[in-house]
Amino acid sequence: MKSVPVKTILSAYSEKEDWFGTNYNMNLYRGCCHGCIYCDSRSDCYGIDNYDEVRIKENAIVILERELRSKRKKGIVATGAMSDPYNPFEKTLQLTRSAMALIDRFHFGFSAATKSDLILRDIDLLSKISRHSPVLIQLTITTSDDELCRKIEPHASVSSERFRAIQMLSNSGIFTGILLMPILPFLEDSEENIRQIVVMAGDYGARFIYPAFGVTLRQNQREWYLNKIGELFPEVKEKTIKTFGNSYYCQSPNAKKLRRIFQEACQQRGILYEMADIIHAYKKGYWEDQLSLF
Repeated sequence: MKSVPVKTILSAYSEKEDWFGTNYNMNLYRGCCHGCIYCDSRSDCYGIDNYDEVRIKENAIVILERELRSKRKKGIVATGAMSDPYNPFEKTLQLTRSAMALIDRFHFGFSAATKSDLILRDIDLLSKISRHSPVLIQLTITTSDDELCRKIEPHASVSSERFRAIQMLSNSGIFTGILLMPILPFLEDSEENIRQIVVMAGDYGARFIYPAFGVTLRQNQREWYLNKIGELFPEVKEKTIKTFGNSYYCQSPNAKKLRRIFQEACQQRGILYEMADIIHAYKKGYWEDQLSLF
């Protein structure tokens, strides 16, 4: 596997509460091989060449240990923003697991976004971290249909496997939920799909669902997405071009109705969906410690 030299692993400290209340961002890998047709990280603005090729960051764990040791402010370390921390190579390389061990050792919190049930391997470390700091796990699920999932996210765990991962994580006391994004217009934006995801989320113990009823398309990612959609669903490509043109955010024409249906379904099942409520819930019980640590 190729590697890339880096000087830092952790981003600067942030006090913003707009994205799950996390404070540091961490990416141990560059690129992702899940092959999701809609991935915004493929966009030119991020400067990642050959995005579908996974590379490791040189001396990532050594650099991370140095940075965690030197941080004056404790906080929650998030991973999964630019590349999935549980790509297939993680099974043997264990960079994410090694990073979690350091996060536990230095008493930081942890948050991960993934499409892989490989995260179940690390329940022991997630449990250890949760004893002293907040832990939040987000499984991306955009369709309840495994066959559709295999087409749009060809190398990731299928939706049913992610639901089972949610169940096992939740049963282990880990605060776990769903990133319902992106919802692809004319493909996933049906009432049936949204209702089914919420129902299954409740059945499998998800604590929250955070949605976005559309998809972002920009630069080269737009061309990539339209080409893939054209191969798989030609009629969807035609509708997408006709409806959105060159718009950056392509919101489902049914977004307003879907959001109402989604919120009602979540309320019926006691599933959180507002960002502020999610942040408050997973940090609850740590507030007293955070006064001194964070």
